[in-house]
Amino acid sequence: MIRDRGRIKWTSMMLPEHVKLLRDWAKEDTYEQVREIDEQNLENMNVIISEAMEFRKSVAITHYRHKNYELVIGSIHFWDEMNQKLHIVDRFEEVHRIHISDIADVRVAE
Repeated sequence: MIRDRGRIKWTSMMLPEHVKLLRDWAKEDTYEQVREIDEQNLENMNVIISEAMEFRKSVAITHYRHKNYELVIGSIHFWDEMNQKLHIVDRFEEVHRIHISDIADVRVAE
């Protein structure tokens, strides 16, 4: 039986810079691309956000951050018109400031 060690046997012959570049390259494969949102979906999200602000409903917002999509569940505290950001307070009383262009999906969390 051949016991091949895979990449381990080759790393001793590589420069540390090359090993770092290979690790960075492998990490880049996990990045997600920004998805385009159509006009109808934008209008639907606008209605949900407006209702959530008016009736203090809890929402689940999927947004793009650090090259991946993240989910925040909480209530919308207020809309910052100048910076174009939603201020959201989650269950743990943490404040999230999400830029409106980074939002991918909004749903009512019941």
